[in-house]
Amino acid sequence: MSAPDPGPSQLVRPYALTRGRTAPTRDYPLEALVRTHLPVLDDSGLSPEERSIVDLCRQSRSVAEVAALVRIPLGVARILIGDLVDRGVVSVHVQTESDSAPDATLLERVLSGLRKL
Repeated sequence: MSAPDPGPSQLVRPYALTRGRTAPTRDYPLEALVRTHLPVLDDSGLSPEERSIVDLCRQSRSVAEVAALVRIPLGVARILIGDLVDRGVVSVHVQTESDSAPDATLLERVLSGLRKL
């Protein structure tokens, strides 16, 4: 019985993908949603990894999901996503505290409805 094939080896080191940078220009949380509406053109100047990110992000994807699906380390994904945001290729939606707080009006309507039961 032979060992399973580990797949293609990583020929490019992660620091080469980020041109030696170790910190993103913007710090996105793992759950931040990345999305694009732009088509990927062959002459767009994007690296293969950046093209993969743009292709994946035609549907909203979290930063963690992008890293896993492109098979790159999370830190590298954050740097590449930050680069794509700086170039206007993708946008990132970060949920704020006010986004997650319940709406007081909705809570009052729910409470009123419960009292009527």
